Amino acid sequence: MAAIHNLRRRIKSVRNTRQITRAMKLVSAAKMKRAQERVYNARPYANKLQDVIRSVSSRLEVVDHPLLQTRTEQKIRLVVVSADRGLCGSFNAVVFRRVLDLLEQWRDKDVVVDFIGKKGFEHFQKKVKSVGRNYKDVFGKFDPTVGAEIAADLMNDFYSEACDAVYVVYNEFKSVLQQNLIVERLLPLVEEDFGGNETFIPHLFEPSADEVLQDLLPRYVETQIFRVLIESNAAEFAARMMAMEAATKNATEMIDKLTLKMNKIRQAAITTEIIEVVSGGQISN
Repeated sequence: MAAIHNLRRRIKSVRNTRQITRAMKLVSAAKMKRAQERVYNARPYANKLQDVIRSVSSRLEVVDHPLLQTRTEQKIRLVVVSADRGLCGSFNAVVFRRVLDLLEQWRDKDVVVDFIGKKGFEHFQKKVKSVGRNYKDVFGKFDPTVGAEIAADLMNDFYSEACDAVYVVYNEFKSVLQQNLIVERLLPLVEEDFGGNETFIPHLFEPSADEVLQDLLPRYVETQIFRVLIESNAAEFAARMMAMEAATKNATEMIDKLTLKMNKIRQAAITTEIIEVVSGGQISN
């Protein structure tokens, strides 16, 4: 009977855990829906801004801006975007593995690592030679100013030649079931990204096209940073929702197995008692 008591206790414990994972799945699903809407709303803006820059640059014989200056990549700034919390499957792990691969690839270069997300900083703070900035509570206050602040830091690093290039590693949201690991170079910007043979309607620029472009390129970097943040945030909630769904399913399967085991033990105990009663009656006769 002690075995049955222990199994009942385990079943109760697993049921309580299942309630928690089920609740976390529902919360993550609601948060993912809001994050997904942010992603879908931001993508058209980023694409349109790129189109505007392409339109402006097509009217200039020479496109000149500090953010377009290409240098030998000896000093690299690597921005690692992870989650603030765990329980999201392999979401953080795939980022960490890719970062380690990049650090090995760039072992002969001067690499400074910035962190967005608590888990990345906790994982790498004692594993990398040069730890840069650690941006805290970024995902708790979602507005474009957050991306602007981070972009300003990175652009200042690039302007001052503290770094020759800026890369970012993050998970891109594709769907509830799919998140893509992305390594993207943010700086320097590549003029070809804004080039093309499209035919544009003639516009008059006030001030000049060159002055408009000088303002748009930094804004484009800010937009890209903000896009990375919301993509990663949506991917995190999707990963956590799927992880909690899998945990809930595993808990249900475990409850079924434990219940079956308990019933077998109980049935065996009842059978033994019946045999003993029958045997005792036969002896009495």
